[in-house]
Amino acid sequence: MANSADAGDERGCPKCGETETDVVSLSANDGLVSKMVDLPEDGFTAVSCVFCGYAELYREADSGTDSPQDLFLG
Repeated sequence: MANSADAGDERGCPKCGETETDVVSLSANDGLVSKMVDLPEDGFTAVSCVFCGYAELYREADSGTDSPQDLFLG
């Protein structure tokens, strides 16, 4: 299995160590489910590893904090 992260580099996917990600913004305040369940009005960001598919979900925060992609990669 090829690993694009350097051997001494701690950054990368928590599962496989790869560094290529896919980032998707999600909104929880649209649709029938959000009307039935009290969901927060802020959105979420999903970051997934392109290589293995491992994903983490982050609540969108005020600017000035680390980006979800930076948090995912460590």
